[in-house]
Amino acid sequence: MLFQQFYLQSLGHASYLIGDEKTGQALVFDPRRDVNVYTEAARTHGMRIAYTADSHGHNDYLSGLTELTERTGAQVWGSAAGEFGYSHQPISDGQVIEIGDVGLEVLHTPGHTPEHISLLVYDRAMSADHPALLLSGGALLVGDLARPDLLGGQEKAQEAARTFCATIQDKLLALPDHVQVFPTHVAGSLCGGSIGSRLSTTLGYERHSNAILSEVDNTEGFVRECLRLDNLPAVPPYWLRMRSRNMTGVQPLGVLAEPPALTVAEFEQHRETGTIVLDARSPEAFGGGHIPGALNVGLGTAFPTWAGTVLPADAQVLLILDQPGELWEATWQLLRIGYPPPLGWLRGGMSAWRTAAKPLEETPQITVHELNDELARGETELLDVRQPSEWAGGHVPGAAYITGAELPERLDEVPDGKPVAVTCGSGYRSSVATSLLQRHGHTDVRNVLGGMTAWKQADLPTQAG
Repeated sequence: MLFQQFYLQSLGHASYLIGDEKTGQALVFDPRRDVNVYTEAARTHGMRIAYTADSHGHNDYLSGLTELTERTGAQVWGSAAGEFGYSHQPISDGQVIEIGDVGLEVLHTPGHTPEHISLLVYDRAMSADHPALLLSGGALLVGDLARPDLLGGQEKAQEAARTFCATIQDKLLALPDHVQVFPTHVAGSLCGGSIGSRLSTTLGYERHSNAILSEVDNTEGFVRECLRLDNLPAVPPYWLRMRSRNMTGVQPLGVLAEPPALTVAEFEQHRETGTIVLDARSPEAFGGGHIPGALNVGLGTAFPTWAGTVLPADAQVLLILDQPGELWEATWQLLRIGYPPPLGWLRGGMSAWRTAAKPLEETPQITVHELNDELARGETELLDVRQPSEWAGGHVPGAAYITGAELPERLDEVPDGKPVAVTCGSGYRSSVATSLLQRHGHTDVRNVLGGMTAWKQADLPTQAG
Protein backbone atom coordinates (compact mmCIF):
# COMPACT_ATOMS: atom_id res chain seq x y z
CA MET A 1 0.00 0.00 0.00
CA LEU A 2 1.22 3.46 -0.91
CA PHE A 3 0.40 6.17 1.61
CA GLN A 4 1.36 9.84 1.42
CA GLN A 5 0.34 12.83 3.53
CA PHE A 6 0.33 16.40 2.17
CA TYR A 7 0.56 19.14 4.80
CA LEU A 8 -0.42 22.74 4.02
CA GLN A 9 0.74 24.80 6.99
CA SER A 10 -1.07 27.98 6.01
CA LEU A 11 -4.49 26.33 6.39
CA GLY A 12 -3.58 23.71 8.99
CA HIS A 13 -4.74 21.19 6.39
CA ALA A 14 -3.64 17.64 5.62
CA SER A 15 -4.75 15.57 2.66
CA TYR A 16 -3.90 12.03 1.63
CA LEU A 17 -3.08 9.78 -1.29
CA ILE A 18 -3.63 6.05 -0.79
CA GLY A 19 -2.65 3.75 -3.62
CA ASP A 20 -2.80 0.03 -4.32
CA GLU A 21 0.41 -1.24 -5.87
CA LYS A 22 -1.32 -4.26 -7.43
CA THR A 23 -3.92 -2.36 -9.48
CA GLY A 24 -2.12 1.00 -9.72
CA GLN A 25 -5.27 2.79 -8.55
CA ALA A 26 -5.26 5.53 -5.92
CA LEU A 27 -7.64 7.59 -3.81
CA VAL A 28 -7.14 11.23 -2.82
CA PHE A 29 -8.90 12.17 0.43
CA ASP A 30 -9.80 15.78 1.30
CA PRO A 31 -7.93 17.39 -1.62
CA ARG A 32 -7.04 21.07 -1.59
CA ARG A 33 -7.73 23.25 -4.63
CA ASP A 34 -4.22 23.17 -6.14
CA VAL A 35 -4.24 19.53 -7.15
CA ASN A 36 -0.89 19.33 -8.96
CA VAL A 37 0.71 17.93 -5.80
CA TYR A 38 -1.49 14.82 -6.11
CA THR A 39 -1.08 14.24 -9.81
CA GLU A 40 2.69 14.64 -9.51
CA ALA A 41 2.86 12.21 -6.59
CA ALA A 42 0.71 9.66 -8.41
CA ARG A 43 2.87 10.00 -11.53
CA THR A 44 6.06 9.50 -9.50
CA HIS A 45 4.74 6.24 -8.07
CA GLY A 46 3.15 5.01 -11.30
CA MET A 47 -0.36 5.37 -9.93
CA ARG A 48 -3.63 6.55 -11.47
CA ILE A 49 -5.94 8.67 -9.34
CA ALA A 50 -9.18 6.73 -9.74
CA TYR A 51 -11.18 8.02 -6.75
CA THR A 52 -11.48 11.11 -4.62
CA ALA A 53 -13.60 12.05 -1.61
CA ASP A 54 -14.07 14.72 1.03
CA SER A 55 -14.66 13.80 4.66
CA HIS A 56 -17.20 16.64 4.90
CA GLY A 57 -18.25 19.97 3.44
CA HIS A 58 -15.34 22.09 4.61
CA ASN A 59 -15.67 25.54 6.16
CA ASP A 60 -12.03 26.58 5.98
CA TYR A 61 -11.00 26.16 2.33
CA LEU A 62 -12.31 25.30 -1.11
CA SER A 63 -12.14 21.63 -2.01
CA GLY A 64 -10.22 20.28 -4.98
CA LEU A 65 -12.73 17.50 -5.73
CA THR A 66 -14.09 18.91 -8.97
CA GLU A 67 -10.66 20.13 -10.06
CA LEU A 68 -9.19 16.67 -9.55
CA THR A 69 -12.05 15.05 -11.43
CA GLU A 70 -11.55 17.48 -14.31
CA ARG A 71 -7.84 16.63 -14.44
CA THR A 72 -7.93 12.86 -13.91
CA GLY A 73 -11.44 11.56 -14.52
CA ALA A 74 -11.51 10.27 -10.95
CA GLN A 75 -14.83 9.07 -9.55
CA VAL A 76 -16.07 11.24 -6.69
CA TRP A 77 -17.41 9.60 -3.56
CA GLY A 78 -19.65 11.46 -1.15
CA SER A 79 -21.28 10.69 2.17
CA ALA A 80 -24.72 9.16 1.72
CA ALA A 81 -25.84 11.43 4.58
CA GLY A 82 -24.93 14.58 2.65
CA GLU A 83 -26.82 16.68 0.13
CA PHE A 84 -24.32 17.62 -2.56
CA GLY A 85 -24.85 19.59 -5.73
CA TYR A 86 -22.15 17.78 -7.70
CA SER A 87 -22.16 14.35 -9.34
CA HIS A 88 -20.91 11.66 -6.94
CA GLN A 89 -21.21 8.04 -5.86
CA PRO A 90 -22.86 7.88 -2.41
CA ILE A 91 -21.00 5.80 0.18
CA SER A 92 -22.69 4.63 3.38
CA ASP A 93 -21.78 3.77 6.95
CA GLY A 94 -20.32 0.27 7.16
CA GLN A 95 -19.70 -0.02 3.43
CA VAL A 96 -16.37 -1.66 2.55
CA ILE A 97 -14.66 -0.76 -0.73
CA GLU A 98 -11.84 -2.96 -1.99
CA ILE A 99 -9.14 -1.54 -4.26
CA GLY A 100 -6.77 -4.46 -4.79
CA ASP A 101 -5.01 -5.01 -1.46
CA VAL A 102 -6.43 -1.82 0.05
CA GLY A 103 -9.68 -2.06 1.97
CA LEU A 104 -11.63 1.07 2.88
CA GLU A 105 -14.39 0.87 5.48
CA VAL A 106 -16.72 3.87 5.54
CA LEU A 107 -17.61 5.23 8.98
CA HIS A 108 -20.35 7.85 9.28
CA THR A 109 -18.86 10.07 12.01
CA PRO A 110 -21.15 13.10 12.49
CA GLY A 111 -20.49 15.86 15.00
CA HIS A 112 -18.20 18.31 13.26
CA THR A 113 -20.77 18.27 10.44
CA PRO A 114 -23.85 16.05 9.96
CA GLU A 115 -22.59 14.29 6.81
CA HIS A 116 -19.04 13.68 8.06
CA ILE A 117 -17.32 10.41 7.15
CA SER A 118 -14.01 8.83 8.14
CA LEU A 119 -12.25 6.01 6.30
CA LEU A 120 -10.83 3.02 8.15
CA VAL A 121 -8.01 1.66 5.98
CA TYR A 122 -6.87 -1.96 5.77
CA ASP A 123 -3.63 -3.07 4.15
CA ARG A 124 -4.74 -6.55 3.13
CA ALA A 125 -1.19 -7.51 2.07
CA MET A 126 -0.18 -7.18 5.73
CA SER A 127 -3.36 -8.21 7.56
CA ALA A 128 -6.78 -8.99 6.21
CA ASP A 129 -8.64 -8.29 9.44
CA HIS A 130 -6.72 -5.64 11.38
CA PRO A 131 -7.12 -2.01 10.28
CA ALA A 132 -3.90 -0.08 9.73
CA LEU A 133 -5.01 3.52 9.93
CA LEU A 134 -7.94 5.92 10.13
CA LEU A 135 -8.42 8.95 7.91
CA SER A 136 -10.41 10.82 10.51
CA GLY A 137 -11.15 14.16 8.83
CA GLY A 138 -12.39 16.22 11.76
CA ALA A 139 -13.81 13.36 13.82
CA LEU A 140 -10.61 12.98 15.84
CA LEU A 141 -7.66 15.38 15.85
CA VAL A 142 -4.27 15.30 17.54
CA GLY A 143 -5.15 16.14 21.14
CA ASP A 144 -8.51 17.61 20.17
CA LEU A 145 -11.79 17.22 18.27
CA ALA A 146 -13.01 19.45 15.47
CA ARG A 147 -15.41 22.14 16.62
CA PRO A 148 -19.19 21.42 16.42
CA ASP A 149 -20.33 25.06 16.37
CA LEU A 150 -19.93 26.09 12.73
CA LEU A 151 -23.38 25.35 11.32
CA GLY A 152 -25.74 27.30 13.58
CA GLY A 153 -26.41 28.88 16.95
CA GLN A 154 -25.78 27.58 20.44
CA GLU A 155 -28.67 25.12 20.45
CA LYS A 156 -27.59 23.52 17.19
CA ALA A 157 -24.00 23.39 18.40
CA GLN A 158 -25.04 21.60 21.59
CA GLU A 159 -27.01 19.08 19.54
CA ALA A 160 -23.98 18.51 17.29
CA ALA A 161 -21.75 18.05 20.34
CA ARG A 162 -24.08 15.37 21.72
CA THR A 163 -24.01 13.64 18.34
CA PHE A 164 -20.22 13.91 18.43
CA CYS A 165 -20.19 12.20 21.82
CA ALA A 166 -22.10 9.24 20.38
CA THR A 167 -19.72 9.11 17.40
CA ILE A 168 -16.72 8.89 19.71
CA GLN A 169 -18.28 6.26 21.95
CA ASP A 170 -19.84 4.05 19.26
CA LYS A 171 -17.44 4.38 16.34
CA LEU A 172 -13.98 5.57 17.32
CA LEU A 173 -13.27 4.27 20.83
CA ALA A 174 -14.33 0.82 19.63
CA LEU A 175 -11.24 0.72 17.37
CA PRO A 176 -7.97 -0.94 18.48
CA ASP A 177 -5.30 1.19 20.16
CA HIS A 178 -2.73 0.48 17.44
CA VAL A 179 -4.71 2.24 14.68
CA GLN A 180 -2.83 5.28 13.40
CA VAL A 181 -4.98 8.40 13.06
CA PHE A 182 -4.41 10.89 10.25
CA PRO A 183 -6.71 13.95 10.55
CA THR A 184 -7.51 16.58 7.95
CA HIS A 185 -7.43 19.46 10.45
CA VAL A 186 -3.92 19.62 11.87
CA ALA A 187 -1.56 22.15 13.47
CA GLY A 188 -2.48 25.65 12.32
CA SER A 189 -6.18 24.95 11.75
CA LEU A 190 -8.84 27.00 13.51
CA CYS A 191 -11.19 24.00 13.48
CA GLY A 192 -10.03 23.10 16.98
CA GLY A 193 -9.03 24.94 20.12
CA SER A 194 -5.95 22.97 21.14
CA ILE A 195 -4.71 20.88 18.20
CA GLY A 196 -1.31 19.32 18.87
CA SER A 197 1.75 19.97 16.74
CA ARG A 198 2.17 16.39 15.50
CA LEU A 199 0.56 15.50 12.17
CA SER A 200 -0.72 12.09 13.25
CA THR A 201 -1.53 10.12 16.39
CA THR A 202 -2.93 6.75 17.46
CA LEU A 203 -6.23 5.73 18.99
CA GLY A 204 -4.43 4.46 22.08
CA TYR A 205 -2.53 7.70 22.63
CA GLU A 206 -5.66 9.82 22.24
CA ARG A 207 -7.62 7.51 24.53
CA HIS A 208 -5.15 8.27 27.32
CA SER A 209 -4.17 11.88 26.61
CA ASN A 210 -7.00 13.73 24.83
CA ALA A 211 -8.67 15.98 27.43
CA ILE A 212 -12.03 16.10 25.62
CA LEU A 213 -12.18 12.31 25.26
CA SER A 214 -11.77 12.01 29.01
CA GLU A 215 -15.29 13.46 29.32
CA VAL A 216 -16.86 11.05 26.84
CA ASP A 217 -18.67 9.01 29.52
CA ASN A 218 -20.31 12.20 30.77
CA THR A 219 -22.31 13.55 27.84
CA GLU A 220 -22.97 17.00 29.31
CA GLY A 221 -19.35 17.34 30.38
CA PHE A 222 -18.30 16.36 26.86
CA VAL A 223 -20.66 18.97 25.39
CA ARG A 224 -19.23 21.66 27.68
CA GLU A 225 -15.67 20.79 26.68
CA CYS A 226 -16.57 20.82 22.97
CA LEU A 227 -18.18 24.25 23.26
CA ARG A 228 -15.72 26.07 25.51
CA LEU A 229 -15.84 29.53 23.97
CA ASP A 230 -12.65 30.57 25.76
CA ASN A 231 -10.87 27.74 23.99
CA LEU A 232 -12.30 27.98 20.46
CA PRO A 233 -10.73 30.45 18.02
CA ALA A 234 -12.90 33.16 16.47
CA VAL A 235 -14.18 32.17 13.03
CA PRO A 236 -12.77 34.16 10.07
CA PRO A 237 -15.50 35.81 7.96
CA TYR A 238 -14.61 33.92 4.77
CA TRP A 239 -15.52 30.60 6.44
CA LEU A 240 -19.19 31.56 6.13
CA ARG A 241 -18.85 31.25 2.35
CA MET A 242 -16.77 28.09 2.02
CA ARG A 243 -19.16 25.31 3.06
CA SER A 244 -22.00 26.28 0.70
CA ARG A 245 -19.60 26.40 -2.26
CA ASN A 246 -18.09 23.05 -1.31
CA MET A 247 -21.50 21.42 -0.90
CA THR A 248 -22.63 22.76 -4.28
CA GLY A 249 -19.39 21.91 -6.06
CA VAL A 250 -16.44 24.22 -6.63
CA GLN A 251 -16.05 25.52 -10.16
CA PRO A 252 -12.87 24.06 -11.71
CA LEU A 253 -10.13 26.61 -12.31
CA GLY A 254 -8.95 25.32 -15.66
CA VAL A 255 -5.89 27.08 -17.09
CA LEU A 256 -4.89 30.06 -14.96
CA ALA A 257 -3.58 33.22 -16.58
CA GLU A 258 -0.38 34.79 -15.21
CA PRO A 259 -1.21 37.88 -13.11
CA PRO A 260 0.65 40.64 -14.97
CA ALA A 261 3.43 42.90 -13.73
CA LEU A 262 1.98 46.43 -13.78
CA THR A 263 3.73 49.74 -14.19
CA VAL A 264 3.04 52.41 -11.59
CA ALA A 265 0.65 54.11 -14.00
CA GLU A 266 -1.24 50.88 -14.76
CA PHE A 267 -1.35 49.97 -11.08
CA GLU A 268 -2.70 53.42 -10.18
CA GLN A 269 -5.35 53.20 -12.88
CA HIS A 270 -6.72 49.96 -11.40
CA ARG A 271 -6.47 51.39 -7.89
CA GLU A 272 -8.52 54.44 -8.85
CA THR A 273 -11.40 52.17 -9.92
CA GLY A 274 -11.63 50.84 -6.35
CA THR A 275 -9.53 47.67 -6.61
CA ILE A 276 -8.06 46.83 -3.19
CA VAL A 277 -4.31 46.98 -2.73
CA LEU A 278 -3.13 43.96 -0.72
CA ASP A 279 0.36 44.58 0.63
CA ALA A 280 1.99 41.22 1.39
CA ARG A 281 5.16 42.66 2.95
CA SER A 282 6.15 42.40 6.61
CA PRO A 283 4.50 44.64 9.21
CA GLU A 284 7.75 46.56 9.64
CA ALA A 285 8.08 47.30 5.93
CA PHE A 286 4.40 48.21 5.66
CA GLY A 287 4.58 50.52 8.68
CA GLY A 288 7.52 52.40 7.20
CA GLY A 289 5.56 53.41 4.11
CA HIS A 290 2.70 52.04 2.06
CA ILE A 291 0.09 53.01 -0.51
CA PRO A 292 -2.80 54.84 1.19
CA GLY A 293 -5.74 52.51 1.82
CA ALA A 294 -3.70 49.32 1.36
CA LEU A 295 -4.39 46.30 3.55
CA ASN A 296 -1.36 44.62 5.09
CA VAL A 297 -1.36 40.82 5.26
CA GLY A 298 2.21 39.58 5.33
CA LEU A 299 2.85 36.58 3.12
CA GLY A 300 3.46 33.58 5.35
CA THR A 301 1.68 30.81 7.21
CA ALA A 302 -1.21 33.04 8.37
CA PHE A 303 -1.78 34.78 5.04
CA PRO A 304 -5.01 33.03 3.89
CA THR A 305 -6.71 33.36 7.28
CA TRP A 306 -6.13 37.10 7.51
CA ALA A 307 -6.60 37.87 3.83
CA GLY A 308 -9.97 36.12 4.11
CA THR A 309 -10.72 38.16 7.21
CA VAL A 310 -10.16 41.66 5.85
CA LEU A 311 -11.00 41.25 2.16
CA PRO A 312 -14.66 41.53 1.14
CA ALA A 313 -16.24 38.51 -0.56
CA ASP A 314 -15.07 38.08 -4.19
CA ALA A 315 -12.70 41.06 -3.89
CA GLN A 316 -10.16 41.50 -6.65
CA VAL A 317 -6.79 42.71 -5.50
CA LEU A 318 -3.58 44.33 -6.61
CA LEU A 319 -0.51 42.85 -4.93
CA ILE A 320 2.52 44.50 -3.38
CA LEU A 321 5.27 41.90 -2.99
CA ASP A 322 8.78 41.82 -1.56
CA GLN A 323 9.97 39.65 -4.45
CA PRO A 324 8.41 38.69 -7.83
CA GLY A 325 8.96 35.02 -6.94
CA GLU A 326 6.24 35.32 -4.30
CA LEU A 327 3.52 35.93 -6.90
CA TRP A 328 2.16 32.40 -7.25
CA GLU A 329 2.39 31.62 -3.56
CA ALA A 330 0.15 34.62 -2.84
CA THR A 331 -2.12 33.77 -5.79
CA TRP A 332 -2.68 30.17 -4.69
CA GLN A 333 -3.29 31.23 -1.10
CA LEU A 334 -6.10 33.48 -2.37
CA LEU A 335 -7.51 30.85 -4.74
CA ARG A 336 -7.68 28.26 -1.93
CA ILE A 337 -10.08 30.48 0.03
CA GLY A 338 -12.28 31.49 -2.87
CA TYR A 339 -10.81 34.72 -4.25
CA PRO A 340 -10.02 35.27 -7.94
CA PRO A 341 -6.41 35.65 -9.09
CA PRO A 342 -4.93 39.14 -8.53
CA LEU A 343 -5.45 41.69 -11.28
CA GLY A 344 -1.70 42.20 -11.19
CA TRP A 345 1.28 43.15 -9.07
CA LEU A 346 3.39 46.30 -8.86
CA ARG A 347 6.52 45.97 -10.96
CA GLY A 348 9.48 47.24 -8.98
CA GLY A 349 7.49 47.14 -5.72
CA MET A 350 7.34 50.07 -3.33
CA SER A 351 10.65 51.39 -4.63
CA ALA A 352 8.99 52.07 -7.98
CA TRP A 353 6.04 53.72 -6.24
CA ARG A 354 8.25 56.01 -4.14
CA THR A 355 10.48 57.08 -7.02
CA ALA A 356 7.36 57.92 -9.03
CA ALA A 357 6.54 60.47 -6.27
CA LYS A 358 3.22 58.78 -5.49
CA PRO A 359 1.46 59.35 -2.14
CA LEU A 360 2.60 57.37 0.90
CA GLU A 361 1.07 56.60 4.25
CA GLU A 362 2.81 55.36 7.39
CA THR A 363 1.69 53.26 10.34
CA PRO A 364 3.59 54.40 13.43
CA GLN A 365 5.11 51.63 15.54
CA ILE A 366 5.13 51.89 19.34
CA THR A 367 7.20 49.89 21.83
CA VAL A 368 5.59 48.30 24.87
CA HIS A 369 7.46 50.67 27.18
CA GLU A 370 6.19 53.71 25.29
CA LEU A 371 2.70 52.21 25.32
CA ASN A 372 2.83 51.61 29.07
CA ASP A 373 3.84 55.25 29.69
CA GLU A 374 1.08 56.59 27.43
CA LEU A 375 -1.56 54.38 29.03
CA ALA A 376 -0.48 55.59 32.46
CA ARG A 377 -0.93 59.19 31.31
CA GLY A 378 -4.31 58.39 29.72
CA GLU A 379 -3.11 59.47 26.29
CA THR A 380 -3.84 56.26 24.37
CA GLU A 381 -6.51 53.59 24.01
CA LEU A 382 -5.39 49.98 23.53
CA LEU A 383 -7.22 47.48 21.31
CA ASP A 384 -6.37 43.78 21.71
CA VAL A 385 -7.24 41.62 18.66
CA ARG A 386 -6.05 38.19 19.85
CA GLN A 387 -8.00 34.96 20.17
CA PRO A 388 -10.24 34.31 23.22
CA SER A 389 -7.82 31.85 24.84
CA GLU A 390 -4.97 34.36 24.51
CA TRP A 391 -7.05 37.17 26.04
CA ALA A 392 -8.13 34.92 28.92
CA GLY A 393 -4.49 33.99 29.54
CA GLY A 394 -3.49 37.57 30.26
CA HIS A 395 -4.16 41.04 28.85
CA VAL A 396 -3.34 44.66 29.57
CA PRO A 397 -5.67 46.12 32.23
CA GLY A 398 -8.22 48.45 30.65
CA ALA A 399 -7.66 47.27 27.07
CA ALA A 400 -10.59 47.04 24.68
CA TYR A 401 -11.06 43.60 23.16
CA ILE A 402 -12.31 42.63 19.69
CA THR A 403 -10.93 39.51 18.01
CA GLY A 404 -9.33 40.14 14.65
CA ALA A 405 -11.88 37.86 13.02
CA GLU A 406 -14.75 40.03 14.31
CA LEU A 407 -13.13 43.40 13.69
CA PRO A 408 -14.47 43.99 10.13
CA GLU A 409 -18.05 43.78 11.48
CA ARG A 410 -17.33 45.71 14.68
CA LEU A 411 -15.37 48.70 13.43
CA ASP A 412 -17.87 51.06 15.04
CA GLU A 413 -16.88 49.66 18.48
CA VAL A 414 -13.23 50.68 18.17
CA PRO A 415 -12.37 53.29 20.82
CA ASP A 416 -12.60 56.86 19.53
CA GLY A 417 -11.45 60.24 20.78
CA LYS A 418 -7.84 59.25 21.48
CA PRO A 419 -5.02 57.64 19.50
CA VAL A 420 -5.49 53.87 19.31
CA ALA A 421 -2.68 51.34 19.71
CA VAL A 422 -3.37 47.80 18.49
CA THR A 423 -1.77 44.69 19.93
CA CYS A 424 -1.76 40.95 19.24
CA GLY A 425 0.73 38.24 20.09
CA SER A 426 3.75 39.54 18.19
CA GLY A 427 2.70 42.34 15.83
CA TYR A 428 1.50 40.49 12.71
CA ARG A 429 -2.25 40.44 13.36
CA SER A 430 -2.19 43.92 14.84
CA SER A 431 -0.61 45.20 11.62
CA VAL A 432 -3.47 43.60 9.68
CA ALA A 433 -5.91 45.31 12.05
CA THR A 434 -4.24 48.74 11.90
CA SER A 435 -4.27 48.64 8.10
CA LEU A 436 -8.00 47.83 8.19
CA LEU A 437 -8.64 50.69 10.60
CA GLN A 438 -6.64 53.14 8.48
CA ARG A 439 -8.51 52.07 5.36
CA HIS A 440 -11.79 52.82 7.15
CA GLY A 441 -10.85 56.29 8.31
CA HIS A 442 -9.06 55.78 11.64
CA THR A 443 -6.10 58.06 11.07
CA ASP A 444 -4.42 57.98 14.49
CA VAL A 445 -3.57 54.30 14.95
CA ARG A 446 -0.33 52.59 15.89
CA ASN A 447 1.01 49.05 15.87
CA VAL A 448 2.49 47.64 19.08
CA LEU A 449 5.94 46.19 18.35
CA GLY A 450 6.32 42.67 19.71
CA GLY A 451 2.71 42.62 20.94
CA MET A 452 1.76 40.89 24.17
CA THR A 453 4.84 38.67 23.97
CA ALA A 454 7.03 41.75 24.39
CA TRP A 455 4.69 43.19 27.04
CA LYS A 456 5.03 40.07 29.20
CA GLN A 457 8.76 39.83 28.60
CA ALA A 458 9.06 43.37 29.95
CA ASP A 459 7.20 42.29 33.13
CA LEU A 460 4.51 44.88 32.55
CA PRO A 461 1.14 44.44 34.34
CA THR A 462 -1.45 41.98 33.04
CA GLN A 463 -4.74 40.59 34.26
CA ALA A 464 -6.34 37.25 33.43
CA GLY A 465 -9.90 36.35 32.53
